[in-house]
Amino acid sequence: MKYADVIINNKTDSTDRFFTYGCERDDLRPGRKVYVPFGRGDKEREAYVFRVSDRPEEEMRSLKYITRIDEDVSLTEEIIETCMWMKKRYMCRYIDAVSLFIPAGDKSKRGKEARPYKDAAGEKQDISELTGEQQAALQKLGKAINGDGGLFLLHGVTGSGKTEVYMRAIAMCLEKGSNAVMLVPEISLTKQIIDRFIGRFGRDAIAVLHSRLTRRERYDEWMRIRNGEVKIVIGARSAVFAPFENIGIIVLDEEHESTYKSDMAPKYDTVEVAIKRLKQFGGTLVLGSATPSVATYQRSLDGIYERLELRERYNKNPLPEIETVDMRDELREGNTSIFSRKLVDELGRTLGEGRQAILFLNRRGYSTFVSCRNCGYVIKCPDCGISLTYHKDRGKGVCHYCGHEEEIPAVCPECGSRYIRYFGTGTERVDETVSSMFEGITAARLDMDVMKKKGRMTRILDDFGKGRIDVLTGTQVVAKGLDFRNVGLVGIISADVTLNIPDYRSPERCFQLITQAAGRSGRGEVRGRVIIQTYTPESYAVQCAAEHDYEGFFEKEVIVRKLLGYPPFGDLLQLVISGPAEEEVSACADMWRERLSDMLGPLGISAPQPMVTVPEKEGYKKYILIKCPKGRRMKYMEALEILKYEEKKKNAGAGKQKKCIAAVDVNPYSMGRS
Repeated sequence: MKYADVIINNKTDSTDRFFTYGCERDDLRPGRKVYVPFGRGDKEREAYVFRVSDRPEEEMRSLKYITRIDEDVSLTEEIIETCMWMKKRYMCRYIDAVSLFIPAGDKSKRGKEARPYKDAAGEKQDISELTGEQQAALQKLGKAINGDGGLFLLHGVTGSGKTEVYMRAIAMCLEKGSNAVMLVPEISLTKQIIDRFIGRFGRDAIAVLHSRLTRRERYDEWMRIRNGEVKIVIGARSAVFAPFENIGIIVLDEEHESTYKSDMAPKYDTVEVAIKRLKQFGGTLVLGSATPSVATYQRSLDGIYERLELRERYNKNPLPEIETVDMRDELREGNTSIFSRKLVDELGRTLGEGRQAILFLNRRGYSTFVSCRNCGYVIKCPDCGISLTYHKDRGKGVCHYCGHEEEIPAVCPECGSRYIRYFGTGTERVDETVSSMFEGITAARLDMDVMKKKGRMTRILDDFGKGRIDVLTGTQVVAKGLDFRNVGLVGIISADVTLNIPDYRSPERCFQLITQAAGRSGRGEVRGRVIIQTYTPESYAVQCAAEHDYEGFFEKEVIVRKLLGYPPFGDLLQLVISGPAEEEVSACADMWRERLSDMLGPLGISAPQPMVTVPEKEGYKKYILIKCPKGRRMKYMEALEILKYEEKKKNAGAGKQKKCIAAVDVNPYSMGRS
């Protein structure tokens, strides 16, 4: 007779605890998926075993029994331990963590396996020799892989051959008998990586995990991984939860990307989860980027990560030539177009040479900011240094950090110009403009609207790779990791959109996106060109990006971060209070702020602010931003846990009446947005 502590697959706070059941089978172990009678009617429910013992921890008045065990789906003890760690780390429910590890979808009918990318031919690359920098990096990685593991930052300029280093390091792991996980920041990049990995390791060695697979494909890929049929998993951030039993290496390509931070519960950080899992196996973590996040680079300086440098492109071709165009001068000289004269000239020259161009515009889901096109002035919070977000309903600019708000001026406070307005141009307009300027060319755009149509993104990228498209206009997806040899020009339509998002990371994001977008140019034999259009050419983020100067940017950026206590010199915790009634949410948020001020002191705890763009079905939401000094995250999270427990008890006492729910996001990438 065994006693099992299980978690019921029921996503409510009231059942987020262990329930003990009896089991007649002696082979029961943690991780098994089981079915149990639950609730008043003893309806059969899915559950997951977390602990097994020979006797219950407490005396039980009555005992219910596990009715059956799923013989196909089971989790490892390492996964169960990681779920318990995630609950504490991210203040999520047990079942929310478990759900990340279990297969979505259903078993294939009639035994027919659903295989994504089954028709991929693979891409053979004839790379017999490595550069001295690549060899040095692999030597250090090999020592860790064949030893006790390690944490590495592979800092390599665009086109320096980071992917080849990844593949050779993974080959070392496979020779040792371990498994590998290869992560990319965008699903759009998986096709290119998959082709290269199939060319190197073969199709049968690889499984794919990401959200765009069908439910059947996801289930079957999960089962192939769990049954030990594959050695490598490739995917977006969710692939970090691959159910391997022995992970030797996890690689995060473009580690700086915000997509590695989940924006849905549980709001996990992929790097933190990867490190936690690898500790269990003595595995190796490789974070690769041409533009590492400030936090990652600081950790390499602190000795947490060992930094490996690739400073030259693999083909020895110089980095692209970058020119900055001041759009204020263009306006003064009568050019009101979204294209500078320099960009138009370079586009004409590039197309005339038979080469391709990429036009980059970052319009991915950020709030509108207010800018002067005459002098470049942007309205910012006087306390936080963050650009104010325009709220149409209030007619004001609002700081999403401290709640400061002010009227939007009719004229620019800096220069008196009336060219002050809400900033923004869409990819569709850019695409139409370039098509009308150059007759006989083929232009296409790649943004979220296009990517919603299944298969459309792959077709566009394939056509661009084969030279059927002359000019590709896109958002962030065209700036990340794509490798096209015939791109001679990259035009960045407005660096200011990235520079003025309402986030303390906006200079970092601006520098990264300019550098990454520029890196798509000149990857063949001819040096590439980049035109940056901006209203603030004096920004250190723009200047350092134009000079390919990561270290210079980092040195300037950390001064600001240290001064204001932003990560990595502290943590930001966003506490979100939600509920069906506006008055109740406001009262609850005020109570949380008051209690947190009593427990932690009022310094660094903002007044509750309404969330932006909350869907009507989600009711009302307010958030409190908490600045947590470095080294005190555990204390702050404990305080939040105590208050959440108190709220849970209060809700339980309220019976069926709906009350407020609290959720925490550690170092969020989007402040005040639902």
